[in-house]
Amino acid sequence: MVILEGFLESIMRMKRLSRSFGFVLGLLLSLAMHSQAQTTAASSSVGIRSGPMLGYSEMREVMLWVQTTGSANVHFVYWDSAAPGVRHRTAGASTIASEAYTTRQIADRVEPGRVYLYDVIVNGRRVSRPYPLRFQTQKLWQWRGDPPAFRIALGSCAYVNEPLYDRPGTPYGGGLEIFSSIARMKPDAMLWLGDNVYLREADWFTRTGILARYTHTRSIPELQPLLASTHHYATWDDHDFGPNNSDRSWVHKDKSLEAFQLFWGNPSYGVDGKPGVTTMFQWGDVEFFLLDDRYYRAPNDRDSTGNRTYLGEHQLQWIIDALSSSTAPFKIVAVGGQMMSPAAEFENFANYPEEREALIRAITREKIPGVLFLSGDRHLTELTRLEREGTYPLYDLTVSPLSAGAYADGKANAASVPGTLVTQRNFALLDFTGPRTDRSMKISVHDTAGALLWTRTITARELR
Repeated sequence: MVILEGFLESIMRMKRLSRSFGFVLGLLLSLAMHSQAQTTAASSSVGIRSGPMLGYSEMREVMLWVQTTGSANVHFVYWDSAAPGVRHRTAGASTIASEAYTTRQIADRVEPGRVYLYDVIVNGRRVSRPYPLRFQTQKLWQWRGDPPAFRIALGSCAYVNEPLYDRPGTPYGGGLEIFSSIARMKPDAMLWLGDNVYLREADWFTRTGILARYTHTRSIPELQPLLASTHHYATWDDHDFGPNNSDRSWVHKDKSLEAFQLFWGNPSYGVDGKPGVTTMFQWGDVEFFLLDDRYYRAPNDRDSTGNRTYLGEHQLQWIIDALSSSTAPFKIVAVGGQMMSPAAEFENFANYPEEREALIRAITREKIPGVLFLSGDRHLTELTRLEREGTYPLYDLTVSPLSAGAYADGKANAASVPGTLVTQRNFALLDFTGPRTDRSMKISVHDTAGALLWTRTITARELR
């Protein structure tokens, strides 16, 4: 009897333990499910802050960029517009706070001369955009026929107002509809000529501030359609490098360079193993050389001692080498500041006469054909024509501003082509056309609404 009672008591104790265990297990499962639900809800709430944006385009790969509103797993799905049944995807990556939730990914299952459509997938969910998402690969035309006709958009000085951090008074920025006007022109690519964002006093001294400024400028609604279907390349000038008129002494230029790399999709950054934004790319039969006028620049007011440079010796020698070896009919050198204007004012290359003359002398002595310059910075647009004895003139097309304030102040540029000075917000287009042996470049400058202001055509024959 005693044994039986002990046995029954053991059974009851086991039942009580079982109920307790079941309660604890149920509680743990409930907490896990609640946590999972919270995680799922958080994941589904993450979206796109800016972009997607197209970076460089080549025959065998294209760079795609996007910025999310929070940490997320992101990849792109893309397909040939002529064969929509075959889908490809990028490798994917996680966006993280320390990189401003940006990701740059490569579409590498592409063929030359094709148009692709694409989607952005954030945490397993397709994020739709109210405008076309498409990119293109460059054509394989060499040894097969004439180079393609193509269009490049140009602009610099893009200021986006943010009252909390702007200077008091009349807003400096405006006319953001200019980006919609550029998109309507359907350029194949856009080349940003510096001051693509305007770092302000609150931004200069911290990585947090620099990334916040890039994020604010990049995320404006007017810019998004242009980002999504046009390939973008960029150099910089003082305002996306640091404070106004900043130079090689800027203590946080490493942070500025990191932000530039996070937010742009250039094919490379720097040459000869040295940091900076120097790079080059080819579109069709034209080669574009993007120079860095900030990372190695001597202070504007340092006249008496030290090495006074604008590009720096290594970059100067690199561009001379690169131009000498190029066979392109147009060799286009893009720099943040005016290069060929003889007016030594503001931050023009003319303020660094030794280095400027060294570059011009090298182009002349090496008999390099097809060189012309693109520049920004000046808050005005004009075409400079610098005559050279016994050879073709050197042109410098300055295009500025996009959405910053416009003005014409200072010395007159004696080499400015009459009828090309523009003192309002504007952008430019370069249209390259013609057979391989007779290429031409048409320049057209447009106001904020897209209306034509002036046009000129320069042929490759003129630059020999």
